[in-house]
Amino acid sequence: MTRRLCRNRTNINENITSEQLAALDLGSNSFHLLIAQKSGDRIIIIDKYKEMVRLGEGLIGKGRLEKKISRRALECLARIAERLRSLSAENIRIVGTNTLRQLSPDDPFVSRAEAVLGHPIEIISGREEARLIYLGVCQKLGENTNRQLVVDIGGGSTELIIGHNFSPSALESLHMGCVSMTRQHFKSEENLHRAFRHAIDEALIELEPIAQTYLQSGWNQVIGASGTINSVVSVQAALNLGTQITLGNLYQIQQEIIDRGSAKPLQGLSVERADVFAGGLAILIAIFRTFDLHSMEASQSALREGVIYDLVGRRQNSDVRNQTVANLCQRFAIDRQQARRVQQTAAAFFEQIHTDWELNPDTSGQLLKWAAQLHEIGMDVSHNAYHKHGAYLLSHMDMPGFSRTEQAQLATLVGMHRRKLQLSMVESSPPWVVKLGLLFRIAALLHRHRSNAERPVMSVSGQVQRSQVNIALTIDHSYLEEHPLTHLDLQNEVDLLAAVGISLQIQAV
Repeated sequence: MTRRLCRNRTNINENITSEQLAALDLGSNSFHLLIAQKSGDRIIIIDKYKEMVRLGEGLIGKGRLEKKISRRALECLARIAERLRSLSAENIRIVGTNTLRQLSPDDPFVSRAEAVLGHPIEIISGREEARLIYLGVCQKLGENTNRQLVVDIGGGSTELIIGHNFSPSALESLHMGCVSMTRQHFKSEENLHRAFRHAIDEALIELEPIAQTYLQSGWNQVIGASGTINSVVSVQAALNLGTQITLGNLYQIQQEIIDRGSAKPLQGLSVERADVFAGGLAILIAIFRTFDLHSMEASQSALREGVIYDLVGRRQNSDVRNQTVANLCQRFAIDRQQARRVQQTAAAFFEQIHTDWELNPDTSGQLLKWAAQLHEIGMDVSHNAYHKHGAYLLSHMDMPGFSRTEQAQLATLVGMHRRKLQLSMVESSPPWVVKLGLLFRIAALLHRHRSNAERPVMSVSGQVQRSQVNIALTIDHSYLEEHPLTHLDLQNEVDLLAAVGISLQIQAV
């Protein structure tokens, strides 16, 4: 397969290289790297890199990736890794979308890709992808009074968002994209008229569940983003059809494809895009028909730009994840005083031990804070085994700003913060998450009485020897004498942790 490299670089002064920000979008059709420079309140794009990898073509049964496609993708990432080496790790975000969402945990691709890149990959949910797309598109529009419908047709999924200014009000990610639709209907279909009919019908069926809700919400501006839609604009220009996308223009392009046949590519369409264009066009026609759209304008910004703006927000203490946690605390009527007590004690323990345990003071500390704030979320379901209910909720709900990996880590911390520990959970979790879980368990245990009384003088220390975790809690003996139930809980905790191979020592001084 022909590989397309697309680079666009703006010269900048070398002395600001360390301030560069990077977003890497690992899509089902192509990998996009965007390098940006923040200058005051402006984000300046200084470098772009794109390769058509067609990751979605490699999906086979049981969530596996074909070796040939995996190898091709890893070779691409090795080239991208070279560009990332000069950037600070905290200035880089790498997100994976539909194809990576479908991979089995047993497939080695993600771990190999992370090793090649030297950075973690955030596999984001469909709705989080939609939120980031909307952020990228709307930041380019600036302040405006319009209510927008934003459409993004990717390789394996299609995102539709309604919002006003920078605030989305409806987010959907549908399981259809240009690669998957082309694979299903156009790869071996000689009758292109029939192939289009079947593909459009399938897209109409996929859109039906959200159609009425979206139509009732309404909009006064329609914007399309990403490869399929920008390719339509290029084809329209070559056919002298103007820049505004209309249903009539889409039908004319469809007829051009049918008349020419699959062997004759359209004018204005790149060779690499030609292989998956028909599937994306069928989806776009179905969207126009479902929502009775009159016209659509194209945006050059999409997911990767949204990731950059989201990264800037995190660096400026405007992290959407904090707002998500606050909203959940309110929605589930969480006892905020209790959450604060546990959070403060857990944070104090973390500060004492994070250097010895080699825990990242930013990412790990932030995760521990969120877990403490949300650890009683399951009580809204039932007090009995509320930690398990909480873990389930955090694993499955939509949490704007959080990747699937972050949600899984939060769920693990909440699920392991009390009662008997499952050995399987300890063995399957990253060691640093287990360490956070230990600090969290002890902090929650010490505040089981839910009292605002002053905390006792106490400290933690610990070692890791041959994967064996040892932790010691030093606490005021007079406090234990005055709180015999807490003392008993700590003694029980020693036995619970010993059952999963963790040593806890209680030192009363």
